[in-house]
Amino acid sequence: MEQHKLSRYEFGKRVLSEVEKNPEGSILDDVAVFCPDLERFVIEFGYADVFARPGLLKTERQLATIAALAAMGNAPKQLRFHINGALNVGCTPQQVIETFVHETIYAGFPAALNAVSVAREVFSARGIAPDVSQHQTEATRRFDTGSKLLKEIDGAGGTAVVEALADIAPDLGRFIVEYSFGDVYARPGLTLKERELVTVAACIALGTCVPQLRLHMQGYLNVGGTTEELIEIIIQMAVYAGFPAALNGLSHLRSVLTD
Repeated sequence: MEQHKLSRYEFGKRVLSEVEKNPEGSILDDVAVFCPDLERFVIEFGYADVFARPGLLKTERQLATIAALAAMGNAPKQLRFHINGALNVGCTPQQVIETFVHETIYAGFPAALNAVSVAREVFSARGIAPDVSQHQTEATRRFDTGSKLLKEIDGAGGTAVVEALADIAPDLGRFIVEYSFGDVYARPGLTLKERELVTVAACIALGTCVPQLRLHMQGYLNVGGTTEELIEIIIQMAVYAGFPAALNGLSHLRSVLTD
């Protein structure tokens, strides 16, 4: 059935079912009993209006969503739902776990540990045995590897951030290079574009790291992303972090494009 032959609600239900893949019903059925208008808004706006938009792959929308929810740390049930949804639309278990490892840089280790704990529950329920092989950048190469990736992703802006710390906290600058880029960005499991996608989503959701958000919006463009995709990430965040966060994100993107 074509989209234009369906109501927004009917179309949203179909899109949701592709993410949810629950033959026993929907997670929103209980919401419909208690607050039917909220259920309708979630389906019509969240799925018919936003999730079904072109511009991002379903897998990219789900990676952005779990990155944002993990960063905010205040919606474990929704994070669990969207980890399942990410797997249902084609994300790999490694992509899910790697998104949360990546979160250590931008939302901190507690947020990442909590998110991995939820992922463990989801994987266990689905009978998924995650890849637990380890990846470690050679100790003597961490700074060089990190410096190379920092330059590739963030260009002169990233180097300037590190150099600006030399007079007050040079070790922090070194940690940014060695850990963030030498250890984490160098890991397999996510492409550089996917890493920048989840970074932008997390920074928009957090709302507390404006210079870093702008830097990584530019970084997303530097590694092959497009302005149109950034706009779609921002619109996706309207559903999960709220309209103020999305509007702020759009304002920062405008500044990046102007600069």
